[in-house]
Amino acid sequence: MLCCIAAMASGQDKPDIIYIMADDLGWADLACYGNREISTPNLDRLARGGIKFTQAYAAAPVCTPTRAAFMTGRYPARIEVGLREPLDQVHQDSLVGLTQDQVSLPALLKKSGYTTQLIGKWHLGFLPQYGPLANGFDGFYGYLGGAIDYVSHTDPFGNVGLYDNYKIADEEGYMTDILASRAVDLISSAHEKPFFLSLQFSAPHWPWQAPGDKAYPKGYQAWKEGGSKQVYSKMVERMDSAIGKVIEAVEKQGRAKNTVIIFTSDNGGEKYSNMGGLKEKKMMLWEGGVRVPAILYWPGTLKAGTISDQPVITMDWTATILALAGARPDPAFPLDGMDIMPIIKDGSGKRERIFYWRVFQRQQQKAIRQGEWKYLSTANG
Repeated sequence: MLCCIAAMASGQDKPDIIYIMADDLGWADLACYGNREISTPNLDRLARGGIKFTQAYAAAPVCTPTRAAFMTGRYPARIEVGLREPLDQVHQDSLVGLTQDQVSLPALLKKSGYTTQLIGKWHLGFLPQYGPLANGFDGFYGYLGGAIDYVSHTDPFGNVGLYDNYKIADEEGYMTDILASRAVDLISSAHEKPFFLSLQFSAPHWPWQAPGDKAYPKGYQAWKEGGSKQVYSKMVERMDSAIGKVIEAVEKQGRAKNTVIIFTSDNGGEKYSNMGGLKEKKMMLWEGGVRVPAILYWPGTLKAGTISDQPVITMDWTATILALAGARPDPAFPLDGMDIMPIIKDGSGKRERIFYWRVFQRQQQKAIRQGEWKYLSTANG
């Protein structure tokens, strides 16, 4: 996940916000986290110029509940869609999604004077009443499901999957590049108001396709069986290059010092990911399934080259963005995360946290981390 907060025009009191999330990225998939097989110069640059977190967590080991947590700032089990692990393209799941009954992050930002845009993955509902435009986003360009073919832009069933405000988007190119191009266009345009951009990359989620590869045949099984470590590396590297273009666009507008960038992933890695020695992977509550890379970058404000072992979780990014934007949470829906900026900026030291996780559909596991201890209960004891 990458989050970017920037003041888009001179004299603006409130920063603009760009949020970028990687999909299924392993804890050690980046060079700045010790990977020696994948080149990620742009994310490495952010880590050198900002704060790298060594104990950052996703709210769940799979995408839909983590995205629900980010959009609401609350544990995913508090709402129905957050209990889908993940939301599937089947009839029963088509009737579930994020609703206006739960006040969302972009809706709160709009009340604080922001325009809002989602580019990339949604995966919080397939029907319009559960979509981005019904939940606080002024614009949407991307896909509604859990995965999309990087070449054909279809879903696993062969249906057209790329949309521009719910209209089919007829565009050619590699998905990672298309999403980055849309983000660059938005950043480079004139803005009367501060904006919130949520840029949700599909990379490096399956189907495992590098630039120049062919489209996959239909079917989940085929999509999950392909790929290789080499293809996976190219996917991560292309995402890093895309993030570099986003950063460059911010700098060309003269907004770098008014830009906060937060990078992380929606959950741990999968088949070809590097977990850095952490046990297990996506769908599991072991560390490999929920610990994720996270970088916070704000040149001129945060101390460069800092390595933080402060535990943070998905909902903290929500609370932090709201605080930086001067937006107030809805008192009827208190946040489960905290604004981490005061801790980071004043160097007041590490604060002990208590985190909870649960999965019950494909796995039966529960976990709690309190301080330096973690308890994990599985179906096998």
